[in-house]
Amino acid sequence: MSETPVTHDRLRHLAVAGPELAINGEPLSRLAARVGRTPFYAYDRAAISARIGELRAALPAEVELHYAVKANPMPAVVAHIAPLVDGFDVASQGELLVALDAGMPPREISFAGPGKTPPELAAAVASGICVNVESELELARLAELGQRTGWMPRVALRVNPDFELKGAGMKMGGVPRQFGIDADRIPAALEQACTLGLALEGLHIFCGSQNLSAEALIDANVKTLDLAARLVEHHREGFRFVNIGGGYGIPYFPGEKAFDLGAVGAALGENIHARRAALGEARIVVELGRYIVGEAGYYVCEVTDLKISKGQTFAIVNGGLHHHLANSGNFGQVLRKNYPVVVGNRLDAPAAAQVSVVGPLCTPLDMVADRVALPALAVGDYIVVLQSGAYGYTASPQRFLSHPAPLEILV
Repeated sequence: MSETPVTHDRLRHLAVAGPELAINGEPLSRLAARVGRTPFYAYDRAAISARIGELRAALPAEVELHYAVKANPMPAVVAHIAPLVDGFDVASQGELLVALDAGMPPREISFAGPGKTPPELAAAVASGICVNVESELELARLAELGQRTGWMPRVALRVNPDFELKGAGMKMGGVPRQFGIDADRIPAALEQACTLGLALEGLHIFCGSQNLSAEALIDANVKTLDLAARLVEHHREGFRFVNIGGGYGIPYFPGEKAFDLGAVGAALGENIHARRAALGEARIVVELGRYIVGEAGYYVCEVTDLKISKGQTFAIVNGGLHHHLANSGNFGQVLRKNYPVVVGNRLDAPAAAQVSVVGPLCTPLDMVADRVALPALAVGDYIVVLQSGAYGYTASPQRFLSHPAPLEILV
Protein backbone atom coordinates (compact mmCIF):
# COMPACT_ATOMS: atom_id res chain seq x y z
CA MET A 1 0.00 0.00 0.00
CA SER A 2 1.44 3.36 -0.97
CA GLU A 3 0.70 6.50 0.96
CA THR A 4 0.50 9.90 -0.68
CA PRO A 5 0.23 13.11 1.31
CA VAL A 6 -2.72 15.26 0.29
CA THR A 7 -3.37 18.76 1.50
CA HIS A 8 -6.66 19.38 3.27
CA ASP A 9 -8.21 22.80 2.74
CA ARG A 10 -7.03 23.68 6.25
CA LEU A 11 -3.44 23.14 5.09
CA ARG A 12 -3.30 20.00 7.20
CA HIS A 13 -1.54 17.10 5.52
CA LEU A 14 -3.43 13.84 5.58
CA ALA A 15 -2.12 10.41 4.68
CA VAL A 16 -4.17 8.42 2.19
CA ALA A 17 -4.38 4.84 0.97
CA GLY A 18 -6.05 5.11 -2.42
CA PRO A 19 -9.18 7.20 -1.87
CA GLU A 20 -9.19 6.58 1.89
CA LEU A 21 -7.85 8.36 4.90
CA ALA A 22 -5.00 6.38 6.48
CA ILE A 23 -4.34 6.67 10.22
CA ASN A 24 -0.80 5.64 11.09
CA GLY A 25 -0.73 3.65 7.84
CA GLU A 26 -4.07 1.87 8.31
CA PRO A 27 -6.86 2.53 5.75
CA LEU A 28 -10.04 3.80 7.33
CA SER A 29 -12.26 0.95 6.10
CA ARG A 30 -9.88 -1.59 7.61
CA LEU A 31 -9.85 0.28 10.90
CA ALA A 32 -13.64 0.38 10.91
CA ALA A 33 -13.74 -3.38 10.42
CA ARG A 34 -11.21 -3.80 13.20
CA VAL A 35 -13.28 -1.68 15.60
CA GLY A 36 -16.47 -3.45 14.58
CA ARG A 37 -18.84 -0.50 14.32
CA THR A 38 -19.09 3.23 14.06
CA PRO A 39 -18.89 5.80 15.58
CA PHE A 40 -15.38 5.61 17.01
CA TYR A 41 -12.40 7.72 17.93
CA ALA A 42 -9.02 6.76 16.48
CA TYR A 43 -5.76 8.13 17.89
CA ASP A 44 -2.49 7.98 15.96
CA ARG A 45 0.35 6.92 18.26
CA ALA A 46 3.01 7.94 15.73
CA ALA A 47 1.56 11.45 15.53
CA ILE A 48 1.56 11.74 19.33
CA SER A 49 5.20 10.62 19.51
CA ALA A 50 6.16 13.02 16.73
CA ARG A 51 4.51 15.97 18.49
CA ILE A 52 6.36 15.20 21.72
CA GLY A 53 9.58 14.98 19.71
CA GLU A 54 8.88 18.43 18.25
CA LEU A 55 8.37 19.81 21.75
CA ARG A 56 11.58 18.24 23.02
CA ALA A 57 13.50 19.79 20.12
CA ALA A 58 12.01 23.27 20.56
CA LEU A 59 11.85 23.66 24.33
CA PRO A 60 14.96 24.36 26.42
CA ALA A 61 16.72 21.18 27.53
CA GLU A 62 16.23 22.05 31.20
CA VAL A 63 12.43 22.34 30.84
CA GLU A 64 10.42 19.30 31.88
CA LEU A 65 7.37 18.29 29.88
CA HIS A 66 4.21 17.09 31.61
CA TYR A 67 1.03 15.74 30.04
CA ALA A 68 -2.36 17.00 31.27
CA VAL A 69 -4.29 13.73 31.35
CA LYS A 70 -7.69 15.48 31.21
CA ALA A 71 -7.11 16.25 27.52
CA ASN A 72 -7.37 12.53 26.69
CA PRO A 73 -7.39 9.99 29.53
CA MET A 74 -7.83 6.87 27.39
CA PRO A 75 -5.62 4.35 29.25
CA ALA A 76 -3.82 3.19 26.10
CA VAL A 77 -3.03 6.79 25.11
CA VAL A 78 -1.78 7.63 28.61
CA ALA A 79 0.37 4.47 28.70
CA HIS A 80 1.86 5.37 25.32
CA ILE A 81 2.71 8.89 26.48
CA ALA A 82 4.12 7.88 29.89
CA PRO A 83 7.69 7.00 28.80
CA LEU A 84 7.86 10.01 26.47
CA VAL A 85 7.23 12.77 29.01
CA ASP A 86 8.56 13.70 32.46
CA GLY A 87 5.32 13.72 34.40
CA PHE A 88 1.52 13.81 34.45
CA ASP A 89 -1.05 16.22 35.79
CA VAL A 90 -4.42 14.74 36.76
CA ALA A 91 -7.73 16.33 37.72
CA SER A 92 -9.59 13.49 39.45
CA GLN A 93 -9.05 10.24 41.31
CA GLY A 94 -10.10 8.36 38.18
CA GLU A 95 -7.33 10.05 36.19
CA LEU A 96 -4.91 9.39 39.03
CA LEU A 97 -5.54 5.66 38.81
CA VAL A 98 -4.99 5.75 35.03
CA ALA A 99 -1.72 7.67 35.52
CA LEU A 100 -0.44 5.22 38.12
CA ASP A 101 -1.45 2.22 36.00
CA ALA A 102 0.52 3.72 33.11
CA GLY A 103 3.68 3.46 35.21
CA MET A 104 4.41 7.13 35.86
CA PRO A 105 6.31 7.44 39.18
CA PRO A 106 4.12 9.07 41.85
CA ARG A 107 6.83 11.66 42.44
CA GLU A 108 6.14 13.02 38.94
CA ILE A 109 2.33 13.20 39.18
CA SER A 110 0.42 16.26 40.34
CA PHE A 111 -3.28 16.65 41.10
CA ALA A 112 -5.12 19.91 40.31
CA GLY A 113 -8.74 20.96 40.69
CA PRO A 114 -10.72 23.39 42.85
CA GLY A 115 -13.08 20.91 44.50
CA LYS A 116 -11.06 17.90 45.61
CA THR A 117 -13.05 15.76 48.02
CA PRO A 118 -11.61 14.27 51.23
CA PRO A 119 -11.48 10.78 49.64
CA GLU A 120 -9.62 12.22 46.64
CA LEU A 121 -7.14 13.98 48.91
CA ALA A 122 -6.63 10.77 50.86
CA ALA A 123 -6.02 8.82 47.63
CA ALA A 124 -3.53 11.44 46.46
CA VAL A 125 -1.57 11.45 49.70
CA ALA A 126 -1.65 7.66 50.01
CA SER A 127 -0.32 7.42 46.44
CA GLY A 128 2.56 9.76 47.17
CA ILE A 129 1.72 12.28 44.44
CA CYS A 130 1.87 16.08 44.72
CA VAL A 131 -1.37 17.98 45.37
CA ASN A 132 -1.74 21.37 43.68
CA VAL A 133 -3.53 23.13 46.52
CA GLU A 134 -6.35 25.45 45.46
CA SER A 135 -7.34 27.04 48.80
CA GLU A 136 -6.26 27.63 52.38
CA LEU A 137 -8.92 25.18 53.56
CA GLU A 138 -7.41 22.50 51.35
CA LEU A 139 -4.06 23.11 53.06
CA ALA A 140 -5.69 22.58 56.46
CA ARG A 141 -7.45 19.42 55.28
CA LEU A 142 -4.19 17.96 54.00
CA ALA A 143 -2.41 18.77 57.25
CA GLU A 144 -5.15 17.06 59.26
CA LEU A 145 -4.99 14.05 56.96
CA GLY A 146 -1.24 13.81 57.43
CA GLN A 147 -1.52 14.01 61.20
CA ARG A 148 -4.24 11.37 61.28
CA THR A 149 -2.54 8.87 58.97
CA GLY A 150 1.15 9.55 59.41
CA TRP A 151 1.49 10.07 55.63
CA MET A 152 3.37 13.21 54.63
CA PRO A 153 1.32 15.25 52.11
CA ARG A 154 3.36 16.65 49.22
CA VAL A 155 1.95 19.97 48.08
CA ALA A 156 2.37 22.79 45.60
CA LEU A 157 0.39 26.01 45.66
CA ARG A 158 -1.72 26.77 42.63
CA VAL A 159 -1.57 30.49 41.97
CA ASN A 160 -4.34 32.59 40.47
CA PRO A 161 -2.08 35.12 38.74
CA ASP A 162 -2.86 38.81 38.44
CA PHE A 163 -2.62 38.59 34.63
CA GLU A 164 -4.17 36.50 31.86
CA LEU A 165 -3.01 34.82 28.67
CA LYS A 166 -4.01 37.33 25.99
CA GLY A 167 -6.17 35.81 23.28
CA ALA A 168 -6.60 32.51 25.13
CA GLY A 169 -9.56 30.34 24.23
CA MET A 170 -10.08 29.81 27.95
CA LYS A 171 -8.70 32.38 30.39
CA MET A 172 -7.62 31.05 33.79
CA GLY A 173 -6.20 34.12 35.53
CA GLY A 174 -6.30 37.89 35.91
CA VAL A 175 -9.83 38.04 37.34
CA PRO A 176 -11.72 36.37 40.20
CA ARG A 177 -11.50 32.61 39.63
CA GLN A 178 -12.35 29.40 41.43
CA PHE A 179 -8.90 28.13 40.51
CA GLY A 180 -5.96 28.51 42.85
CA ILE A 181 -5.11 31.12 45.47
CA ASP A 182 -4.86 34.77 44.48
CA ALA A 183 -1.24 35.82 43.94
CA ASP A 184 -1.36 38.46 46.70
CA ARG A 185 -2.41 35.79 49.23
CA ILE A 186 0.31 33.29 48.30
CA PRO A 187 2.92 34.60 50.81
CA ALA A 188 0.50 33.96 53.68
CA ALA A 189 -0.39 30.54 52.23
CA LEU A 190 3.30 29.66 52.03
CA GLU A 191 3.68 30.55 55.70
CA GLN A 192 0.57 28.50 56.54
CA ALA A 193 1.91 25.46 54.70
CA CYS A 194 5.22 25.66 56.54
CA THR A 195 3.49 26.12 59.90
CA LEU A 196 1.35 23.06 59.22
CA GLY A 197 4.45 20.99 58.46
CA LEU A 198 3.52 20.10 54.89
CA ALA A 199 6.12 19.12 52.29
CA LEU A 200 5.93 22.27 50.18
CA GLU A 201 7.50 21.51 46.81
CA GLY A 202 6.41 23.99 44.19
CA LEU A 203 4.13 26.46 42.46
CA HIS A 204 1.57 25.91 39.72
CA ILE A 205 0.84 29.07 37.72
CA PHE A 206 -1.63 28.59 34.87
CA CYS A 207 -3.16 31.61 33.11
CA GLY A 208 -4.95 30.27 30.03
CA SER A 209 -5.26 27.71 27.25
CA GLN A 210 -5.73 27.25 23.48
CA ASN A 211 -3.61 30.16 22.24
CA LEU A 212 -2.18 30.47 18.74
CA SER A 213 -0.13 33.64 19.27
CA ALA A 214 3.57 33.13 19.92
CA GLU A 215 3.79 36.73 21.10
CA ALA A 216 1.05 36.19 23.70
CA LEU A 217 2.60 32.93 24.92
CA ILE A 218 6.03 34.55 25.25
CA ASP A 219 4.51 37.46 27.19
CA ALA A 220 2.65 35.07 29.51
CA ASN A 221 5.83 33.07 30.17
CA VAL A 222 7.73 36.25 31.06
CA LYS A 223 5.03 37.34 33.51
CA THR A 224 4.73 33.83 34.97
CA LEU A 225 8.46 33.51 35.61
CA ASP A 226 8.59 37.02 37.08
CA LEU A 227 5.76 36.14 39.45
CA ALA A 228 7.45 32.87 40.41
CA ALA A 229 10.71 34.67 41.11
CA ARG A 230 8.92 37.13 43.40
CA LEU A 231 7.17 34.34 45.27
CA VAL A 232 10.40 32.39 45.78
CA GLU A 233 11.55 35.29 47.98
CA HIS A 234 8.83 34.32 50.47
CA HIS A 235 10.01 30.72 50.78
CA ARG A 236 13.63 30.58 51.85
CA GLU A 237 13.89 26.81 51.36
CA GLY A 238 13.16 27.27 47.66
CA PHE A 239 10.99 25.09 45.44
CA ARG A 240 11.63 21.79 43.70
CA PHE A 241 9.63 22.91 40.66
CA VAL A 242 7.59 25.72 39.12
CA ASN A 243 4.86 24.56 36.75
CA ILE A 244 4.20 27.42 34.30
CA GLY A 245 1.29 25.68 32.56
CA GLY A 246 1.12 25.71 28.79
CA GLY A 247 -1.62 27.33 26.76
CA TYR A 248 -0.25 26.08 23.42
CA GLY A 249 -3.16 25.89 21.00
CA ILE A 250 -3.87 23.99 17.80
CA PRO A 251 -5.69 25.40 14.74
CA TYR A 252 -9.29 24.29 14.34
CA PHE A 253 -11.00 26.82 12.12
CA PRO A 254 -10.48 28.53 8.73
CA GLY A 255 -7.81 31.22 8.86
CA GLU A 256 -6.09 29.80 11.92
CA LYS A 257 -2.43 28.84 11.72
CA ALA A 258 -0.18 26.98 14.13
CA PHE A 259 1.84 29.22 16.42
CA ASP A 260 5.63 29.47 16.19
CA LEU A 261 6.80 26.79 18.63
CA GLY A 262 10.46 27.52 17.91
CA ALA A 263 10.09 31.18 18.86
CA VAL A 264 8.26 30.31 22.08
CA GLY A 265 10.92 27.75 23.05
CA ALA A 266 13.84 30.07 22.32
CA ALA A 267 12.32 32.94 24.28
CA LEU A 268 11.52 30.63 27.20
CA GLY A 269 15.16 29.53 27.38
CA GLU A 270 16.33 33.14 27.48
CA ASN A 271 13.80 34.07 30.16
CA ILE A 272 14.70 31.12 32.38
CA HIS A 273 18.40 31.93 32.07
CA ALA A 274 17.78 35.58 32.98
CA ARG A 275 15.86 34.57 36.14
CA ARG A 276 17.80 31.48 37.17
CA ALA A 277 19.43 33.10 40.19
CA ALA A 278 16.05 34.32 41.48
CA LEU A 279 14.36 30.98 40.84
CA GLY A 280 17.06 28.99 42.61
CA GLU A 281 17.15 25.27 41.87
CA ALA A 282 13.49 25.06 40.85
CA ARG A 283 12.83 22.90 37.80
CA ILE A 284 10.62 24.57 35.18
CA VAL A 285 7.69 22.46 34.03
CA VAL A 286 5.58 23.03 30.93
CA GLU A 287 2.23 21.23 31.15
CA LEU A 288 0.39 20.47 27.92
CA GLY A 289 -2.62 18.38 26.95
CA ARG A 290 -4.43 19.46 23.80
CA TYR A 291 -1.18 20.36 22.02
CA ILE A 292 0.15 16.82 22.49
CA VAL A 293 -2.91 14.81 21.46
CA GLY A 294 -5.39 17.13 19.74
CA GLU A 295 -4.20 16.80 16.16
CA ALA A 296 -3.58 13.05 16.51
CA GLY A 297 -7.26 12.19 16.92
CA TYR A 298 -10.11 11.46 14.50
CA TYR A 299 -13.81 11.05 15.18
CA VAL A 300 -15.40 8.69 12.65
CA CYS A 301 -19.13 8.37 12.08
CA GLU A 302 -21.23 6.97 9.24
CA VAL A 303 -23.87 8.40 6.94
CA THR A 304 -27.23 6.71 7.62
CA ASP A 305 -29.58 8.87 5.55
CA LEU A 306 -29.61 11.71 3.02
CA LYS A 307 -32.46 14.15 2.64
CA ILE A 308 -33.35 17.55 1.24
CA SER A 309 -35.38 20.12 3.16
CA LYS A 310 -36.39 23.36 1.42
CA GLY A 311 -33.42 23.08 -0.92
CA GLN A 312 -30.83 22.28 1.74
CA THR A 313 -29.12 18.87 1.72
CA PHE A 314 -28.71 17.07 5.03
CA ALA A 315 -26.50 14.06 5.66
CA ILE A 316 -27.63 12.29 8.80
CA VAL A 317 -24.93 10.34 10.64
CA ASN A 318 -24.88 7.99 13.60
CA GLY A 319 -22.77 10.29 15.76
CA GLY A 320 -23.01 13.83 17.02
CA LEU A 321 -22.85 16.16 20.00
CA HIS A 322 -23.35 13.34 22.52
CA HIS A 323 -20.00 11.95 21.35
CA HIS A 324 -18.16 15.12 20.37
CA LEU A 325 -19.63 18.12 22.17
CA ALA A 326 -16.81 20.50 21.23
CA ASN A 327 -17.29 19.85 17.52
CA SER A 328 -21.00 20.67 17.82
CA GLY A 329 -20.11 24.18 19.00
CA ASN A 330 -21.59 23.67 22.47
CA PHE A 331 -18.33 23.54 24.42
CA GLY A 332 -17.19 27.13 24.75
CA GLN A 333 -17.85 28.57 21.27
CA VAL A 334 -19.79 31.82 21.20
CA LEU A 335 -20.38 31.66 17.45
CA ARG A 336 -20.38 28.13 16.06
CA LYS A 337 -17.64 27.28 13.56
CA ASN A 338 -16.97 23.98 11.82
CA TYR A 339 -14.13 21.74 12.79
CA PRO A 340 -12.32 20.41 9.70
CA VAL A 341 -14.36 17.53 8.27
CA VAL A 342 -13.60 15.11 5.43
CA VAL A 343 -15.34 12.17 3.81
CA GLY A 344 -12.87 9.53 4.89
CA ASN A 345 -13.47 7.12 2.03
CA ARG A 346 -13.65 9.76 -0.75
CA LEU A 347 -10.57 11.91 -0.28
CA ASP A 348 -9.88 11.78 -4.02
CA ALA A 349 -13.32 13.09 -4.97
CA PRO A 350 -14.01 16.78 -5.66
CA ALA A 351 -16.58 18.76 -3.72
CA ALA A 352 -19.98 18.39 -5.32
CA ALA A 353 -22.48 20.12 -3.06
CA GLN A 354 -22.95 22.10 0.11
CA VAL A 355 -24.15 19.76 2.84
CA SER A 356 -25.12 20.04 6.50
CA VAL A 357 -24.03 16.98 8.47
CA VAL A 358 -26.27 16.32 11.47
CA GLY A 359 -26.53 13.66 14.12
CA PRO A 360 -29.44 11.44 15.23
CA LEU A 361 -30.46 13.42 18.31
CA CYS A 362 -33.79 15.22 18.62
CA THR A 363 -32.28 18.68 18.89
CA PRO A 364 -31.12 21.23 16.31
CA LEU A 365 -27.95 21.60 18.37
CA ASP A 366 -26.79 18.20 17.07
CA MET A 367 -24.67 19.64 14.28
CA VAL A 368 -21.54 17.88 13.01
CA ALA A 369 -20.79 20.30 10.15
CA ASP A 370 -22.95 23.16 8.89
CA ARG A 371 -23.09 23.88 5.13
CA VAL A 372 -19.74 22.44 4.11
CA ALA A 373 -18.64 21.57 0.59
CA LEU A 374 -18.36 17.78 0.35
CA PRO A 375 -18.14 15.14 -2.40
CA ALA A 376 -21.30 13.37 -3.52
CA LEU A 377 -22.36 11.28 -0.53
CA ALA A 378 -23.95 7.86 -0.15
CA VAL A 379 -25.29 5.95 2.83
CA GLY A 380 -22.35 4.16 4.45
CA ASP A 381 -19.78 6.87 3.76
CA TYR A 382 -17.47 7.81 6.63
CA ILE A 383 -17.60 11.38 7.93
CA VAL A 384 -14.37 12.13 9.80
CA VAL A 385 -13.91 15.08 12.14
CA LEU A 386 -10.23 16.03 12.37
CA GLN A 387 -8.48 17.66 15.34
CA SER A 388 -10.42 15.33 17.65
CA GLY A 389 -7.74 13.92 19.94
CA ALA A 390 -8.44 16.22 22.90
CA TYR A 391 -11.60 16.95 24.89
CA GLY A 392 -13.71 14.64 22.78
CA TYR A 393 -14.81 11.29 24.21
CA THR A 394 -14.78 12.21 27.92
CA ALA A 395 -15.88 15.83 27.41
CA SER A 396 -19.20 14.85 25.85
CA PRO A 397 -22.66 13.98 27.29
CA GLN A 398 -22.68 10.37 26.14
CA ARG A 399 -25.78 9.49 28.14
CA PHE A 400 -27.86 12.18 26.41
CA LEU A 401 -30.87 10.50 24.77
CA SER A 402 -29.36 7.08 25.58
CA HIS A 403 -27.68 6.38 22.26
CA PRO A 404 -24.72 3.95 22.25
CA ALA A 405 -21.35 5.34 23.30
CA PRO A 406 -18.55 5.54 20.72
CA LEU A 407 -15.54 3.25 20.87
CA GLU A 408 -11.88 4.27 21.06
CA ILE A 409 -8.79 2.84 19.43
CA LEU A 410 -5.09 3.70 19.53
CA VAL A 411 -3.54 2.96 16.15
